[in-house]
Amino acid sequence: MKNEKQNLSERLLEYAVNSIKLTNKFSKDITGKYIVSQYIRSSTSAGANYEEACGAESKADFIHKMQIVLKELRESAYWLKLVFRTGISKSENLRLHYKRDG
Repeated sequence: MKNEKQNLSERLLEYAVNSIKLTNKFSKDITGKYIVSQYIRSSTSAGANYEEACGAESKADFIHKMQIVLKELRESAYWLKLVFRTGISKSENLRLHYKRDG
């Protein structure tokens, strides 16, 4: 079980790192800055909330915290879809990812 926790923790950390790197390709106008702010907040908080869940005081607390992780990941997906549809990012990697999964 410890290995699975470490694996998910590492994957969420890597997702946050990649999210930060991706935002360097967003436009720097007021809309781009707003979306970057929202996307960075939600994509990086997923991992932080997961770490909180690992220290939960009860099963109910763990489930609640994991629901927050899921909400943050869903919000991140929303911001990525918005970026793709508006063309705020010039990243070809985002386009390929969106077409494959979106």
